[in-house]
Amino acid sequence: MPHPMSHSSSPRRRRTPAETGLLWAALALLALAVFGPVLPASPHQHGFADQRTLWGLPCALDVLSNLPFAVAGAWGLALLRRQGDSLDGTTRALAALFCGGLLCTALGSAWYHGRPDDAGLLWDRLGMAVAFAGLLGLAAAGRVSPRAGRACAVVVLLAGPLAVAWWAHAGDLLPWAVVQLGGMLVVLVLACLPRRPGALALNLLAVIAWYGAAKLFEAADHAVFAATGQWVSGHTLKHLGAAGAALPVLAALRGAVTAPVQNGAPGQPEEMGRACA
Repeated sequence: MPHPMSHSSSPRRRRTPAETGLLWAALALLALAVFGPVLPASPHQHGFADQRTLWGLPCALDVLSNLPFAVAGAWGLALLRRQGDSLDGTTRALAALFCGGLLCTALGSAWYHGRPDDAGLLWDRLGMAVAFAGLLGLAAAGRVSPRAGRACAVVVLLAGPLAVAWWAHAGDLLPWAVVQLGGMLVVLVLACLPRRPGALALNLLAVIAWYGAAKLFEAADHAVFAATGQWVSGHTLKHLGAAGAALPVLAALRGAVTAPVQNGAPGQPEEMGRACA
């Protein structure tokens, strides 16, 4: 006769090498954020190139260029509502977190750019932290394990607001830079791992390419404004590029929704075993 406790509990699954690597990466980034040198914010961080008022809206193009974030977020949530059994619960929750973060980013960034100041920037970055949590969680869930995806999302949801609060209190931008750029570095490394069988077919390199272009436009805000004859600024294009980073996620979600219809039966996203895809 089987022991009465034999099926009531199962041994805790041990960490895989990839999960251990993620843990060490998180600890290294934490050490950098805590013990690294103070990174003061630029005294001109609110001095965007394009400050034109259109239709009574100050800094109009920098405000309106946040609309694609809202469109992408709403589109993603609509796709998730249509999704049947093609996504596991963890992936579905992380995708919803990412899409919700896009909506928060659109609201926070539009509010900030309407009247750029530190208070508005705080809300802008908090919205971004939610989107980062969903994205990093999706990357880890797809390349490592659902458990790793959940853990990464929780870590960013905790670290992001703490980094923003520290910047608001001490003026030190380093922890936020670690959350943002360190997180994307982790996504880049994860992109070079094979996708798990049945995982969401998310092209991480495309996400990184869009985001990298956005950061380049951000750095060249005034230069782009001058080069285009003051038609459009680099920061406006930065918003469009960052919103473009949501396109690979939306494409993957759409593929997960339509795959059962194309195959004639419920199925899972196509497995892609190649590295760096």
